[in-house]
Amino acid sequence: MNIFVLEDDFAQQTRMELVIKKIVEKHKLPVNRVEVYGKPNQLLAAAEDKGSHQLFFLDIEIKNDEMKGLKVAKEITHRDPYAHIVFVTTHSEFMPLSFRYQIKALDYIDKELDTLELEQRIEDNILYTQTRDSKTVAEDSFYFESKYNQIQYPFNDLLYIETSPRPHRVILHTVIDRMEFTASLSEVLKQDKRLLQCHRSYAVNPSNVIKVDRHERVVYLKDGSTCLVARHKLNLLLKAINELH
Repeated sequence: MNIFVLEDDFAQQTRMELVIKKIVEKHKLPVNRVEVYGKPNQLLAAAEDKGSHQLFFLDIEIKNDEMKGLKVAKEITHRDPYAHIVFVTTHSEFMPLSFRYQIKALDYIDKELDTLELEQRIEDNILYTQTRDSKTVAEDSFYFESKYNQIQYPFNDLLYIETSPRPHRVILHTVIDRMEFTASLSEVLKQDKRLLQCHRSYAVNPSNVIKVDRHERVVYLKDGSTCLVARHKLNLLLKAINELH
């Protein structure tokens, strides 16, 4: 799990960081990162991973911009629809606006709560995210981890992965997203055997294939996108699709 905090008040930054680290240590949680930022661009630049293991505690008012936290939350949601967002704020009156911004917040925590209650609310959200993360991985998730990345998506949403024009990188395509990260196609295939390499540059999720053009050697995914199929991979791909049905 990765935990990020956006808060521009130094005293509140220190308070949040101490509380979160105390909770992580108390429950011996497998948290990779706890990072606190005072500027939205710093947080957005640092949050490169995607998935339900990402938890964001966001202040709504940043540098006298009463709506900044909502704008940041919208950007996070756009980048990573599986991330969990919690608002920690004195502006509870802005709660209804999260619907206008199309943000599904996990919780709204009032900064003015007494220390014990505030800590309990933060703890509840961290434990909930850890539980959901564990369930998602255990149930049916594409999961890739390396020293550079931790990527997690519902497997049913994954369409295909292709090599990037940039060296040593691949591009993951889902029904709602596109993400580039550091890896080779062979490294990804080693970690998830359900993907099928149909070409030196492509690996597809056979369950999301809707058509295979044998003559043109092209596979069509359910969003209308296409991938090339190598001649020697054609029968293997057709067999995998038939076995699913």
